[in-house]
Amino acid sequence: MTVTYDPSKQYQTKVWDVEYRRDPARTLLARIYQPQGGGPFPALLDVHGGAWNDQDRTANAPVDERLAASGLLVVAIDVRLAREAPYPGSVADVNYGIRWLKSRAREWNGDPSTLGALGSSSGGHVLELCAMRPHDARYTVYPLPEAPHLDATLAYVIARSPISNPLARYEQAQKMKRDTLIRNSELYFKPWDSIIEGNPQHILERGEAVRMPPMFVLQGELDDNVLPAVQEHFVATYRAAGGEIDYEVFPGAEHRWIIHPGPQTDRAIEMIKAFIARQLRARQPVG
Repeated sequence: MTVTYDPSKQYQTKVWDVEYRRDPARTLLARIYQPQGGGPFPALLDVHGGAWNDQDRTANAPVDERLAASGLLVVAIDVRLAREAPYPGSVADVNYGIRWLKSRAREWNGDPSTLGALGSSSGGHVLELCAMRPHDARYTVYPLPEAPHLDATLAYVIARSPISNPLARYEQAQKMKRDTLIRNSELYFKPWDSIIEGNPQHILERGEAVRMPPMFVLQGELDDNVLPAVQEHFVATYRAAGGEIDYEVFPGAEHRWIIHPGPQTDRAIEMIKAFIARQLRARQPVG
C-alpha cells in the first residue's frame, strides 16, 4: 500500500544515475532521487526542456531535489535532442521512459500506480503529447520486453511554461527575432507540417480523441517566450474539451524562473506538492 503523501514531511534523499535506454545516437540516462524512508513512495517522472535542442536530466535538479525530499520518488530522464532525432523522437523516448519507470519503480521503493509527470517548456510539450496520446503507434515504437503489458498512461501532468502551441511559439520567436529559437523549431519539426500535427492546442481544436489526465500548468507573468495569453487559450480549450486543469500565473516570473531560488519558486514548489497530494487522495479507494 502506498504511504499517504504528506507534503510537509522531509526526507533525506539518495541520488544516482542509471541507463534507461540505449540508442545509436547515445545512451540515455535517468537520475533517480529516492527518499530514504519506509515507503513505498509516489512516483514522478521529470522531462527536461531546452527548446528540443538542449539540456538533459539535470536541468530541473533544484526542483527535483525538493520534491523528492517531500516524499516522492523522482526520476528525471534524458531525451534525444532534435539533431539526434526530430519529432516524434523525444516523444517516443518519454513514452518509453514512462513504461520503463513503471516497471522499475518498486525496485526504488516507489509505487508505479501513482505515476505522474512534470515537464518544463519543450519538455512540457512532449509530455502533453505523451499524456494525450499514450497509445499512439509513433510514440510506442520502442518495446519494453520485460513488461510488455505496461502502457504510458499517467495519473496526472504538471507542466511548467509548456510549449502547448509550438506554432504560436515559433511565430513569437519570429516576432522577437530570436534566431536560435526559430532554428530550434525548424530542426525539431521535420517535416514542417508536424508542427501542426504534434501540436497539443491544435489536437484539441481538431477534436481528436485523446486521454485527458488532470493537469496543472504554471506560467510566468513576464514570459515572452511562451505568452500567457497563448497558455490561457490552451487551458480554456483543455477545460472545454472536458479535461480537469489548474492554471497559475506567477507575477514577475519569466520563462525559466522556477530553477532560480526565490519566493515565486518556493510558492510554485509548494503548489506542485499540494496538487500532487490532491491527485493522490482522489485516486484512493473510498471506504
